[in-house]
Amino acid sequence: MSRRHSAEGTQYDDPEYDAVLIGAGIMSATLGALLARLEPDRSILVLERLDEVAMESSAPWNNAGTGHAGLCELNYMPDPTDSTRAEEIGRQFRISRQFWDSLDEPDEAPATFVNATPHMDVVFGERDVDYLRRRYATLQRSPLFSAMEYSEDPDTIARWAPLVMAGRTGSEPVAATRYEAGTDVDFGALTHRLLSDARRRGAEIRTGHEVTRLRRTADGRWMVSGRTKTGRFSVRSRFVFVGAGGYALKLLQKARIPEVRGFAVFPVGAQFLRTADPDVVSRHAAKVYSQADVDAPPMSVPHLDKRIVDGREWLMFGPYATFSTRLLKHGRLTDLFTTLRPHNLAPLLGVGIQNLPLVRYLIGQLLASRTRKFRQLQRFCPDVRDSEWELIDAGQRAQLVKPDRRRIGVLTFGTEVVTSADGSIAGLLGASPGASIAPTALIEVLRTCFPDHVERWRPMLERMMPDLHLDAETTSRAEPGSARATAAARNGSARKDFEER
Repeated sequence: MSRRHSAEGTQYDDPEYDAVLIGAGIMSATLGALLARLEPDRSILVLERLDEVAMESSAPWNNAGTGHAGLCELNYMPDPTDSTRAEEIGRQFRISRQFWDSLDEPDEAPATFVNATPHMDVVFGERDVDYLRRRYATLQRSPLFSAMEYSEDPDTIARWAPLVMAGRTGSEPVAATRYEAGTDVDFGALTHRLLSDARRRGAEIRTGHEVTRLRRTADGRWMVSGRTKTGRFSVRSRFVFVGAGGYALKLLQKARIPEVRGFAVFPVGAQFLRTADPDVVSRHAAKVYSQADVDAPPMSVPHLDKRIVDGREWLMFGPYATFSTRLLKHGRLTDLFTTLRPHNLAPLLGVGIQNLPLVRYLIGQLLASRTRKFRQLQRFCPDVRDSEWELIDAGQRAQLVKPDRRRIGVLTFGTEVVTSADGSIAGLLGASPGASIAPTALIEVLRTCFPDHVERWRPMLERMMPDLHLDAETTSRAEPGSARATAAARNGSARKDFEER
């Protein structure tokens, strides 16, 4: 590594890497752990703007810690007769569990980032009871959900979730589902384990390195540059992954790839009420979800969660939506404005006009007092006291806005993989169920950017994740003239460059 001095401070010129991963959260950590196993001879660098890893969305109090498996998230199944998305997420989460289990080394203590926590739904009123009854009947046809229990008996539900049922008169219809083998996940601890796994295999992690520029050089490499507390840095890379959470779109725009043209982001934050009072915590041992308020966004489904963080038991209720022009919890108030371009203003405005009820809901949430927020908790759990709970700020989510020919713009709530035409740069946009399905999302990145490598990687991937089942289309060469063949032709130089290295 060479060093030089300028008016801007000390600058570092680093050697070339095979892969640079931007952001040290769950996404880059997962990709780093995968690449370090699949390509042990490749040089991998992870760059993080903060002084510690896993301090944004992956930090345990910046998310609900739910291992999303389609068990209790009613927003994944708005039509109670269609379980397609719930089953897809359930399958992907099983693959995640298999990959996480593979991280345990013989000389290390067993992983403690996953804790068994039942997943439940509890709903009230005839309409929602009918919905949950039909949802349960649909899910029972899938082996993934066959162990789920259902009840409309208040006494049974009170045994499953005593804190939720305490203090109720029993006059309102109630129904619940319960899946005992659900999970609470400390995604912060998991991210640390993933990065430790990657580092042990040769990956390099640098904190305090904020990427501010991505530039394509004449030879097809990427120049990744930015700032540290003492100066500036720059590295060259054959492949770049942008796993920077809310900053992902901002950085992909700096890379000037046309694939993000028209994309915009709508930042939504959250607050939660939490308690560690042993008398309260001892009365609730599940993650209990219910129906969202009318016009509430899908990520605002109310839930009361058992949490285990750093070995301590907590309860957390929320979320309460917040708004800020920051795209990260530790971001800047100017963040949102730096993503605005002439080509994404119309989709962003279109989404605002089409979602006026959502806008009104967010305004109502912003104006809600601490007392009003606690009353929402009391509707969920009538027998609780305000003095037992504290209000905390969670993470920021940059919800993706995509251009649409018919609707100008659409607001999406899932996880989106974006890849350049030549496969040399990729990024992950969006939010839930993100962290829970990170392995399958990032295998999609790898097979899109390096399709010719998948057959060679297949044995190791399926050994780590037996349920992965890479299909023939993924690993075979496409027919000439097909869309896949066209993409493969464009990706050729990037793949060849990575392989020859």
